[in-house]
Amino acid sequence: MCRENEFNTLHLAGKLSQQFFVDMYAKIESERLSFLRYNQKTLRVDDYIHLRQALQNDKNPDAIGQLIVLPSTFVGSPRYMHERLQDAMTYVKYYGRPDLFITMTCNPNWPEISQELLPNQKPQDRHDLIARVFHQKVKNLMKLIRQKIFGSSLCHAHTIEWQKRGLPHVHLLVWLQEKIRPRDIDSVVSGELPDPQSDPELFALVKKHMVHGPCGELNPTCPCMSDRKMHKVVP
Repeated sequence: MCRENEFNTLHLAGKLSQQFFVDMYAKIESERLSFLRYNQKTLRVDDYIHLRQALQNDKNPDAIGQLIVLPSTFVGSPRYMHERLQDAMTYVKYYGRPDLFITMTCNPNWPEISQELLPNQKPQDRHDLIARVFHQKVKNLMKLIRQKIFGSSLCHAHTIEWQKRGLPHVHLLVWLQEKIRPRDIDSVVSGELPDPQSDPELFALVKKHMVHGPCGELNPTCPCMSDRKMHKVVP
């Protein structure tokens, strides 16, 4: 945590801080795995359905070896992923196919992030700050959807990925009470620039974040430029 009038070494060491955080979390994960390994009887792994199926198929318990079963509470384990998949398939079973597929990527230039950076810091140096701000943004996005901007929603499911620069990215599925018909698509999805007269704020946001350029000789410092040439051109 950052405290006033207190020097925080961890937040100012750049990539060394990131390496420290990775090493510390690796220790935490190792401790959790060790607990699961040495407490299999306490966790009653004999009652797990997958273990019973293995015994029924192999018919020889001695051939299975020492099996360490990870419970569904261990994030990223096969049982964890299996339960999340079954939850999502339950939505499809009761409500049919989802109506909306929405994506949102963290923007390191959000003022909630840039205003909290310490001197000479970059957004990628503060994964704790990025994660907290993005979590709040996702909650606000879901709040907007529940406020019926697309109509009454029945349920939603989402997953969060991390891109190569450390920025989170959410994929969101939404089931609506009133299904979207082909004639309604244009009212939900638009491939045109907003009207700068009726909605200047939205026009400025789309122009800034979703329009490429200028690049080339007009802007040699554009991120797509390398050695004064645009390296995004498909041959």
